[in-house]
Amino acid sequence: MDFLITQLSGFGGSLLALVFDPVTYFYLVPAVFLGIVFGALPGLTATLAVTILTGFFGNKFPLEYSLIALIGAYVGAIYGGSYPSILLNIPGTAASAATAMDGYPLTKKGRGGEALGITTTASFIGTLFGTVCLLVFVWVLLLISKNIASPEKALLALFGILLSGTLMSRDLVIKGWIAGLIGLAMAMVGLDPILSEDRYTFGWSYLLSGFQVVPVLMGAFAIPQIMDGMRAAIMVGDLPQIGRVVPKFREVFRRLPGISRSGAIGTGVGALPGVGEDVAGWVSYGVGKAASKESGNFGKGSVDGLISAEAANNAAIGGALIPLLVLGIPGSPPAAALLGALKINNVIPGPTIDPALILHVVAILVMASLTMFLMGLFTAKVFVMILRIPQTVFLPVVLVLTTIGSFSVGGGVNDLFLMICVGFVAYAMNVMQYPIAPLVIGVILGGLFDETFRRSLLISDGDLSVFASRPGAAILLTLNIVLVLSQIPAIKKSVRRLTRREETP
Repeated sequence: MDFLITQLSGFGGSLLALVFDPVTYFYLVPAVFLGIVFGALPGLTATLAVTILTGFFGNKFPLEYSLIALIGAYVGAIYGGSYPSILLNIPGTAASAATAMDGYPLTKKGRGGEALGITTTASFIGTLFGTVCLLVFVWVLLLISKNIASPEKALLALFGILLSGTLMSRDLVIKGWIAGLIGLAMAMVGLDPILSEDRYTFGWSYLLSGFQVVPVLMGAFAIPQIMDGMRAAIMVGDLPQIGRVVPKFREVFRRLPGISRSGAIGTGVGALPGVGEDVAGWVSYGVGKAASKESGNFGKGSVDGLISAEAANNAAIGGALIPLLVLGIPGSPPAAALLGALKINNVIPGPTIDPALILHVVAILVMASLTMFLMGLFTAKVFVMILRIPQTVFLPVVLVLTTIGSFSVGGGVNDLFLMICVGFVAYAMNVMQYPIAPLVIGVILGGLFDETFRRSLLISDGDLSVFASRPGAAILLTLNIVLVLSQIPAIKKSVRRLTRREETP
């Protein structure tokens, strides 16, 4: 109880410090606004918003203010994708794809303003739900993680890469694993963390420090989206009249159980390494449809369906930050970009992380969600007008911002070459339907895997049993093996056959 009181008082102090610091609003309000714009404009994403701001802020500003901008943009962008989903049936981000299922039918019925109001409120409550879970569970996991040594860290990093590749593959799972292994190989370039010998540098001094995180993020996430956007050139037609946006709070209160259920699902899914808010939205939508008494109305303009998707994808933000802060493993692509910002500032997430930083992140989430809520309710028509901006106008601007952000971190032309090379590779992978997020997560987690795997072998004199002799390592090794075996076609067919036999009376 004393521990809980201490943490709550620390959180209260962090929140009050943010509220009464005028500089907070200088960073927070523009960041949330920019995030909503990035989410609302088709072709831009939350990952891109956080990545670009990472390039601009990097280590040039105090970390506490950089986090305000990055998290504010993160929260705003996940919510902002609901605008084109509801009004145009065009998901602004992958996280808002499930929102379009019932949001657009509501708009066609003349209830677009009501849909936006409900969405804004559900997003606000969902974000707060995920934030509370972050505040509670991060301390529990930190206590557990103190017993995690090098073997567990290596297996956990490998599990994060494999799980990300498994869940984010569009067709063959092996493509996701290949993408993750490519990222893992990229992480091996540079000085050996154990012996300080150069590896795969080919005599090029630039590669001694390895592939820089920001140019890789920019190239992997920004360049393919810009190229796809310029090719697609989505043109927005006439926008519907939205009317009143402020919801009837009696209606919202009546649906709080559904919002809470969706928040719990979103937080849980978001905490899975590399999964993301889009999966959280779809999972919650499916559960909401199964649990609703009016499941037949889902897909036809159901408010319950709208709430299920939006509360979950915003709650996933807090969930994604749990493994990020405790284990250094991002729970989503935007969280991977956030991890890049932490690394630039020499902050190593894990058991040794400063508790004050965690409380600061939680306080920022509360402030960002409130700012997003107020902006969504009272400036919705501004964001609707922004939807009229053609892609041919804003995508070149994004390219310029991406280039400046990538160059500003290291200040070298080689960073731009790296960004362009990674961008073309990522674009080719997109064309062949290879997921990009596992590659980035492999780059970020590869250093952790490399160092902890080799350190484990050094301690055990090369004995591989060290990865099975410890209870935690044995559990994680089993999870990795089960994850790989579960995706083998022959085993999947056998499991299906057994399942069918059990279901047959």
